[in-house]
Amino acid sequence: MTDAYIYDTVRTPRGKGRKDGALHEVTAVRLSTQVLNALKDRNGLEGHAVEDVIWGNVTQVKEQGGCLARTAVLASDLDEMIPGLAINRFCASGMEAVNLAANQVMGGAGEAYIAGGVEMMGRVAMGSDGAAIAVDPSVAMETYFVPQGISADIIATEYGFSRDDANALAAESQNRAAAARFWLSTAKASASSRLKPYSVAMISADIPCGTK
Repeated sequence: MTDAYIYDTVRTPRGKGRKDGALHEVTAVRLSTQVLNALKDRNGLEGHAVEDVIWGNVTQVKEQGGCLARTAVLASDLDEMIPGLAINRFCASGMEAVNLAANQVMGGAGEAYIAGGVEMMGRVAMGSDGAAIAVDPSVAMETYFVPQGISADIIATEYGFSRDDANALAAESQNRAAAARFWLSTAKASASSRLKPYSVAMISADIPCGTK
C-alpha cells in the first residue's frame, strides 16, 4: 500500500460569518482560488500536476453550488483539465476531503491531490440550502434534530463541560496546530532535496470549515 503525505498547507484569513464580517465581500470561489494559486506558486505545479481538487463544502447552494471545487479550478491558475469534487460531511467536510484524498493515494488512484474546504457563511447562510434534516418535520422530528448551538449546550450539560474547559481545549488545539506547522515546514525542507517530482502523495489546502 502506498503511503500518503501532506506536503504543503495553506490557511486563509477568517472572519465572523455575518453580513458585517470581515470577509463578507469575499466569495467562496475567490477565497478558494487564492488558496489554489498559492499552492501552485509555492510548489511549482504545472500542467495536470494533481489528480483532483477535493473541497469540503456544506451549503452547496447559490454561489457555493454547482461543484465549487471545479469552479475554483477554472477560476484559478491551475490547469483547466484538473477536475474538482465537492463533498458534504457537515463540519467535518474539509477534514473528510483530506481523508478522501489520502485514501485515493493509498489505493493507487493517483499520486497527488489538493484537498480542503470552504464555507462563507457571511454570504451563504447556514441552512439556506433548505436541508430536509432541519426543515422537513417528518425527518427532523423523528431524528430529534436540534440546531448546533443548542446541541452544544445539551452536550456540555450532559457531560459537565464548562466554558473554561472548552476554552482550554481550544487554546490547546491552537498550540498543537502551531507545533504541527513548525514540524511540517522543517520536514518539507528536509524532504525537498531527496524527493523526485510528484513522488509526494498529497498536497493539502487547509481551510477552516466556516468563517467564524
